[in-house]
Amino acid sequence: MLFESGSCIIGDVRTGRFFSGATVQTKREWMMVAVLFTSALLVVLTPSGAHSNPPQAAQSEEPVPAFHAQPPAGALPETLDPAQFDNPMVKNAYASAAKVKKVLYQQPCYCHCDRAHGHGSLLDCFTSTHGSMCNICMGEALYSYEQTRKGKTPAHIRAGIQSGEWQHIDAAKYQTYPAKP
Repeated sequence: MLFESGSCIIGDVRTGRFFSGATVQTKREWMMVAVLFTSALLVVLTPSGAHSNPPQAAQSEEPVPAFHAQPPAGALPETLDPAQFDNPMVKNAYASAAKVKKVLYQQPCYCHCDRAHGHGSLLDCFTSTHGSMCNICMGEALYSYEQTRKGKTPAHIRAGIQSGEWQHIDAAKYQTYPAKP
């Protein structure tokens, strides 16, 4: 591979041999250009995450949203009636939430409605229409319901929500109302 600078042939990059027509200054300039080009190429071709720490669940880096560590001492508010919604997924989320209110009371909600709406736990999402408009709330509620049916404790369910396990529920089974177990 020969490169020309004006009428002067600089050299063969593969062998590193420079021809007599190139001056010492031209050789240095060529080497600087080669080093800069190689550096730029490495920057462009290096994957963006190659130098960072291994990825962790995004939720674990955030502060845990509001929840209650203990079961409620008294009666809990009612969740909204699923019949007032048209979407089968929303209906199933509200129906499931009504069945596990004590568990939802002890769960955080990673849509951070505690900041935006003053919610104290995931249960608050289903005592209002908020849960009907939020896929995070619905996913966490359905996950909580499924895990409760498997015999998991609220603390185990909370750990699963915090690690993002709720994102792996099979949403397809909730596309008809009532959902098939």
